[in-house]
Amino acid sequence: MPTELEELVEFLHHGNSQIRQIACENLVGFSTAQPDLFKRQQLLPVRDLKLLARDYTPIAKNALTMLVNLSGDEEVLKILAEDDQFIETLLLKLTSVKDPNVDEVAMLLANLVKSDVLQKLFELKRKVPEPVSTSENAIDQIMDCFVKGAEGGLNKHANYDYLSYVFADLSQTEKGRAYFTERQEYDGVVPITKLTVFTEHKSNIRRKGVASTIKNVAFDIASHPMLFDEDAVNLLPYLLLPLAGPEEFSDEDTMDMLPDLQLLPPDKQRDSDNTIVTTHLETLLLMTTTREGRDKMRAVKVYPLIRETHLHVADENVQEACDRLVQVLMRDEEGEGQEPEQPQLEPAKDEDDQVVELF
Repeated sequence: MPTELEELVEFLHHGNSQIRQIACENLVGFSTAQPDLFKRQQLLPVRDLKLLARDYTPIAKNALTMLVNLSGDEEVLKILAEDDQFIETLLLKLTSVKDPNVDEVAMLLANLVKSDVLQKLFELKRKVPEPVSTSENAIDQIMDCFVKGAEGGLNKHANYDYLSYVFADLSQTEKGRAYFTERQEYDGVVPITKLTVFTEHKSNIRRKGVASTIKNVAFDIASHPMLFDEDAVNLLPYLLLPLAGPEEFSDEDTMDMLPDLQLLPPDKQRDSDNTIVTTHLETLLLMTTTREGRDKMRAVKVYPLIRETHLHVADENVQEACDRLVQVLMRDEEGEGQEPEQPQLEPAKDEDDQVVELF
């Protein structure tokens, strides 16, 4: 005979909405404590939850929360990611300016893009969701939600921060990096420039996802001139400002620094998340891959800033990243036949690749 919990799971497809709601409310905790409970009968409960994501608001919220928690399982991930109709349901909710469960959708998408199947987002076209976006491309619509929706600017119920994790995963592929570095026809903007402005955002989640995305894009050496170009992406100040603290520098060093680094307030604080600081340092190391990159960073006095970061951040990973960067910047370039040791030019899985879970 089925247990009480198994019977409760069966109520997910009950015809009475009140019973479905009670079942959802009582099962949320078990989506993390006993995930196998939802894999019975060839994942029938998961199929039920996909339908409930379109149900009344309280039911949909709990259904999406459970799917977020369950999508770390490969079988569940597969059944969700390969369902085009379900992906369209999520995008429809994501681009709604009124849906109260948008942030749960963003979290779920952050997990689903761990499936290679979701690379289809780069080719997927759908109805233009005005006023959210003027593009028919799903990936552009997701980007517009992230940019316009910061701090409730698009939907008062949502901040869209977890979409930064979507970008972090997608940018690990060559196709993803190409998207972030190519000017888009619908608005004439290079997508990576839409993200750089958030490197000092108050949301730790948004900053972390953006930092990882930028790092992944930096693996594309061919894009480095554009990333450095002040009239293009102008990436350097967005990497250096989060590393800057209240320390003062000599007049000689200050005059050569980037304009954004010269007039910082005395209460300036560097990023409080050491994993983000480390990520930016690793991105800077990637940007030293070419001689032009190293010369540029020396010219704008990156070294003094890294020196102060090393001195004032008591974190092993930060200090190690500082050491590696300093070794490259301070190394003698004489003898052109001996290039500095280059970083591994393949994106590596990092903390932002962990599955999002809700409780």
